[in-house]
Parts: sequence; C-alpha cells; structure tokens
Amino acid sequence: MISLRQHAISLVAVFLALALGLFLGSGFVGDRVNSLTGTSRDRVGDLEQQRDELNAQVNAASGFDAAIAPRIMADRLKGHSVLVVTLPNAADSDVDSAKEALSTAGATFGGQLGLTDKLVRDDNAEQVRTIVDQTIPPGATLRAELTDSGSRVGDLLGTLLLHRSNQPAAAASDSQTGLQTLRDGGFLTYADNAIRPADLVLFVSGDALSENAGAQGQLTARLTAAMAARAQGGALVGRSGSATGGSPIAVVRSDPALRNAVSTVDNIDQQTGLITTILALGEETQGRSGSYGTGAGATAITVGAQPAPARTPS
Repeated sequence: MISLRQHAISLVAVFLALALGLFLGSGFVGDRVNSLTGTSRDRVGDLEQQRDELNAQVNAASGFDAAIAPRIMADRLKGHSVLVVTLPNAADSDVDSAKEALSTAGATFGGQLGLTDKLVRDDNAEQVRTIVDQTIPPGATLRAELTDSGSRVGDLLGTLLLHRSNQPAAAASDSQTGLQTLRDGGFLTYADNAIRPADLVLFVSGDALSENAGAQGQLTARLTAAMAARAQGGALVGRSGSATGGSPIAVVRSDPALRNAVSTVDNIDQQTGLITTILALGEETQGRSGSYGTGAGATAITVGAQPAPARTPS
C-alpha cells in the first residue's frame, strides 16, 4: 500500500520533471544545439527577414507587370484574328485571362474550340483517321508526310479554320461540316455559330501531365504544330511546371521540327506569361518561333530577352 509520504515524493518527482522539461525547452538545449550546428537564433531571424524581403520583391514585380501589361500589349495583334484551342487540362481562369489579353492586344476573337479527352487519348485513332479522310474540303489536300492521327487532325483543323495572308480560308459550309462531324464523334467541343476563320491560333494547356498519360503529349504536340503550320503562326501555352516530363510543351521543345512550327510559353498563369504570349504571337506573324518562360527547354524568359531563331518556311 502506497503511503502518504511515497505519494508526496512521487508528485514532487513529476513536478521536477515538468520543470526540467520547460527549462530545457526554453532555450538551454536549443542554444546548445545551435552552438553545435553553427546556427544561431539571430541567423534564423536573418533568414526569415530575407524571405520576407524576397516575397516583397516578387509581389512588387507582379504588380509592375500587371500595371505595365496593357501598354506593352496594346494593339500588338491589331488586324489579326486568333482562334483559341483548349486542351482538356486547361484551367478556365487561364483561358479567360488569355482571351482578355488578346482583346487588349487588339486581336479579333475567332472563337474557342475544345479538344476532348477522347481525342487526345488516341483510343480511337482509326475512327479519327476515317473522319479526317471523309471531311477534307473539296479541292484541299492534307500533307502526305503527316501520317499519325494527331498530325492529321491538326492539319485538317488548320485547313478548315485557319489561313495565311496569301491563302483563303475554307468555305464556311465545309468548315461547319467537318467540325460538326468531329463534334458528333465526341472529339471536339464548341458553341454553334461561334467559330470564324483566323490567321493565328493559341493553344491553352494546363499543368504537367500525369505519369499514366501515355502518348497524350506526343499526340497533342504534333496536332498543335500541324495546325499552326496552316496559319500565320501559333503558340502553345501552359501553367508553371507545364514543360516537364512528356507534356506537349516538353515534346515540342525537344523536337526541332515541332519547335520550328509553334512557339511555347510555360507560365501563362503569371502576368509575365500573358505578356509573353501576346509578344510571341506577334513574332509568329513575322515567321519567328521561340521557347519562352522559366521551365525546361526555355531559351528566354520572354520575347526580346534573346533573339528567337527565324522559322524555315514550310
């Protein structure tokens, strides 16, 4: 049986342990560890201050970009029409921001066309090829060297919807028939009577693709390049981190033929990326493609930071 004296001794021991713990936690052990590792409390405070200063600089830079963007983009694309094509993983906010930037740049909006998961997964390649072959406009021919389904669809869509200054657009009835057939098959989405011929195309993607995406990046990259080749130019844009792995932007940047056909921007979710997108489309009208942003394969942060190589005429 525990005596009152033993109980009192136990309570004293508990309180001593708590007091010792508080003493050690209050700085004695911390200071000892800091002395062993070479890290002082003052050093931690310095690092926190540097972090706060860097955050303030980033916020200031973002604010500057937002303030100066309208002046930089104003009328950059005046006289041009732009078709917006969205990939399945595109963020609605990025699409809206891109369309607003195009309006600021003075471009005419050619409508919005959506590529579906069913198309980019390439599960129905033979069906897609059959539809493509059956919907080629009278008098038009697709490029014989483009044999994969992504390139064939891109070439057909470019034939139906895009044009260069010296080439007329396809007849409206032919375009409508081709688009309707692809939409009925579940490969495209768009609003009725909302698509018009354009001379530039902007592809909006999202984050990097997952590891189980298979060949989606390859198919989409080839589609964008083939479609842009039918216009005066085009740009494929994505969010920060979208230039990694097997993403469409990464595929385009790794293939000289694709890189020569369409510009890429890997930070459309930032104001800098929106500005760069408009400038890149402007460069495309002059026959120059570039890889812009902060991700893998980018050759410059934005247009003008480093001259973009001239594109070889196709």
